[in-house]
Amino acid sequence: MRRLAETGPGLDDDALRAALAAPAAEDTGPGAWVRVVFIASADGAATLDGRAGGLGSPADQRLLSLSRHDADVVLVGAGTIRAEGYEGALLSEEDRRRRAEAGGPADPPVAVVSGSLDLDPESAFFTAAPVRPWILTSRAALAAEPERATALAARADVLAVGEEHVDPQTVVGTLHARGARVVHCEGGPRLFGSLAAAGLVDEVLLTVAPLLAGPAPGRVLTGEDGPGLPARLQLVQVLHDDGMLFLRLHHEGHASPGPDPTP
Repeated sequence: MRRLAETGPGLDDDALRAALAAPAAEDTGPGAWVRVVFIASADGAATLDGRAGGLGSPADQRLLSLSRHDADVVLVGAGTIRAEGYEGALLSEEDRRRRAEAGGPADPPVAVVSGSLDLDPESAFFTAAPVRPWILTSRAALAAEPERATALAARADVLAVGEEHVDPQTVVGTLHARGARVVHCEGGPRLFGSLAAAGLVDEVLLTVAPLLAGPAPGRVLTGEDGPGLPARLQLVQVLHDDGMLFLRLHHEGHASPGPDPTP
């Protein structure tokens, strides 16, 4: 056991981008590589006052923004979209410029998982989106809500990824088929749970907030058990800022991001 040493100056944005970089394509195999990003209080709560953002800090928001820099798609559950107020560009102007200069799209599409299509096509998430979003749902939901599906299809690509329910394997397979190698998932807990249960999570970025949220339901991972759980994770990096602890862990047996590049 060792103390968390603090040496050298704080990391600038370039150093953080390097620290958060996804593995190279030749190291991840033929399919998509899935990272899940989440925050929890010291007593395990996933939200405060109904929002994950209530647990965060400026440092956490900076890390979240920079962790998106090499994402091919940002995968989010519909409940998280509604609760956290997603709208507009999710990357900084600097990261958008860097991506464009590298020959890729400035903004990754946002793929929203919704089992009920309970989304407002006139919300700012859709009307202010820099690129057309994707909606991932089931064939049963499309059949049950044809008018809503038609309205959403005017704003987004609506894709069936399961028959009666959204299937996580089909979700990841569909994203990869549409060109996404690096899948950056921002929750919520049920989406995280379904991906983990299916053994699809390659890496987690966990922020631990120095806060006791108190007794309440809501863990960072919910849902049903599956063949992918329990899963052994290997700690590959630790960062900290103003009491916030940032852990990078990868799934043992999956592609490793390599050694910690931070000084």
